[in-house]
Amino acid sequence: MMLLDPITIGKVAIRNRIVMPAMHLNYTPECEVTDQLVDFYEERARGGAGLIVIGGCRIDEYSGAHGLIGLDDDRYVPGLKRLSDAVHKHGARISAQLYHAGRYVHSFLIGGRQALAPSAVTSRFTREEPREMTRQEIAETVENYARAALRAQKAGFDGVEILCNTGYLLNQFLSAITNKRKDEYGGDISGRMRFPLEVVEAVTAAVDTGFMVQMRLGGSDFMPDGNTLYETRIFAGELDKRGIDAFSITGGWHETRVPQLPMEVPRGCYVYLARAVKEVVNKPVIACNRINDPSLAEQVLREGSADMVGLARGLIADPELPLKLSQARSGEVMPCIGCNQGCFDHIFALEPVACMVNPRAGREGQVPSSMSAGKSKKVLVVGGGPAGLSAAATAAGFGHEVALYEKSGVLGGQLNLAGALDERKEFLALKDALIHKARLAGVKMHVGTQADEDLIEQYNPDAVILASGGAPLTPAIPGIDGAQVVQAWDVLSGRVDVGQNVVIIGGGAVGIETGVYIAKIGTLDAHSLQFLFLNQAEDIDTLRKLCTRGSKKVTLIEMLPRLGKDIGMSTRWVEMQMLELYGVQSMTDSIVTGITPEGVVVDRQGSLEHISCDTVVVAVGTASSNSLEHVLLGRAGQVLVVGDARKPRKAYEAIREGFEAAISLG
Repeated sequence: MMLLDPITIGKVAIRNRIVMPAMHLNYTPECEVTDQLVDFYEERARGGAGLIVIGGCRIDEYSGAHGLIGLDDDRYVPGLKRLSDAVHKHGARISAQLYHAGRYVHSFLIGGRQALAPSAVTSRFTREEPREMTRQEIAETVENYARAALRAQKAGFDGVEILCNTGYLLNQFLSAITNKRKDEYGGDISGRMRFPLEVVEAVTAAVDTGFMVQMRLGGSDFMPDGNTLYETRIFAGELDKRGIDAFSITGGWHETRVPQLPMEVPRGCYVYLARAVKEVVNKPVIACNRINDPSLAEQVLREGSADMVGLARGLIADPELPLKLSQARSGEVMPCIGCNQGCFDHIFALEPVACMVNPRAGREGQVPSSMSAGKSKKVLVVGGGPAGLSAAATAAGFGHEVALYEKSGVLGGQLNLAGALDERKEFLALKDALIHKARLAGVKMHVGTQADEDLIEQYNPDAVILASGGAPLTPAIPGIDGAQVVQAWDVLSGRVDVGQNVVIIGGGAVGIETGVYIAKIGTLDAHSLQFLFLNQAEDIDTLRKLCTRGSKKVTLIEMLPRLGKDIGMSTRWVEMQMLELYGVQSMTDSIVTGITPEGVVVDRQGSLEHISCDTVVVAVGTASSNSLEHVLLGRAGQVLVVGDARKPRKAYEAIREGFEAAISLG
């Protein structure tokens, strides 16, 4: 299998073509390497990753927050050596990403000082104006990059990766958006690339010949007036001449309105950027972003688009992904679905990275991956949604005898609804993976059977895990029982159809996804779009309209001042953008006070308004379904309530609670 073939970068032999790119984890609050960081990366090395890149690693006091991994002082070297030794022990290679965020650094993270940048152009990310770097500061920063690289070498690392993407400092110098300088470091592309090239030359001169020096490079800024592949290829060609050993290619800036990482981005969407760079360089190229499936990764290599593949979140979700491939167990891989709930949402909240799919992520030293239960228990799981499947698979994997009962005819619970929208079908991949994991663990699954009091008494379990989920709420609104009123769950499941003019009550995650789902009815599908475009049947504007305007009119009504309050920070803006793209109208600070056969009556801050429609969709939340809890307490040994049965929340909490309930069985 080509993905498992060895490769050499510079003079460093790597056992396979699977790279774990750098990702800030919030595991190093004092910049020092911690047990948590070592345990995390050692598990990925043990699981078979070829090359692990850690980061971001601060190169000086202006480069980023104090909680980044420290490479700006010699005192960090011993801890980094402990990390490199742990990774090398399992046959993987390790590289450190040299990080400087430039104008993306919040002033409060660097002692209240102004961030440094090529020019004083206000950052949309921090909403602060940075200070233009002097020539002396440029020279000092170049030297700081070189010193940081030398520290990584002293710490036993195999190489470093210079960060020049996502709108960070080197990328800021490279772009005309942020580089307005009139000296030799500004102007056309040859001037704008001067500082990054000086950094590369200083780093390669500072380290030994056999030490890898990679470049993390954005294929395109995806910003108005920013760099495109044209400029990137010119820059890559110059880097190739100056000792860069490999290129890791990503997409655009943090500020771009083009989504980069959530599940709405098609799998492998940005591989074309890596392929374009590969055409102009003679060194290995790593393709990154939304490659979460081993078969897709293999395809990228076979078609010649890249020499290696970056699987950052894929290896958070399943540290053993490479090992499973080598053992012909690819069907057991737990996929990253791009939900961002445990990783990027945690990063933006300044919390340690976790993972919805892998509840052990970040807790590798505390929670075992598998074990035999001290005493095997007879466990009954009520509910086959994400919480129930997680609990059942974990308990069976720990040696317990597990039976799962799902009253409906299908497993997966609300994952089936979450995956109804084409852009969010990754939730269906997660459902399939959870079901497969439970079956492999030996869980006896019964669908279409309700676990009532009599069944549980007959089964006589040592423990019951109640994961019975929830049910959609029905608000007390006059007219709510009208024939034209339906629940969002019924729309997303395909059980009901809607009319031409639809009002949705509720602007949370379910309401927004239902709104987009309905608005897409009648739009042009991807295959038809490709056919019409290639045959020049319609102009671009017409095709765009056909893709985004269907046969339904949709209005979303939310009582709060803001839509999507229950959506994570890293994903909410994408959902809002989709509402706009598909023409969904929205009303906030608005309360539906009545439903009539002709529409709804809305109170907009004291002013009543009638909105005509022929279907009203209710999406106001979920109520817990756990009627068995009070019946079973004191009669069925351990009784544990998890997921929405405990309190309606996200799939992240449901899967984690199911996992922890199973562990608590002993």
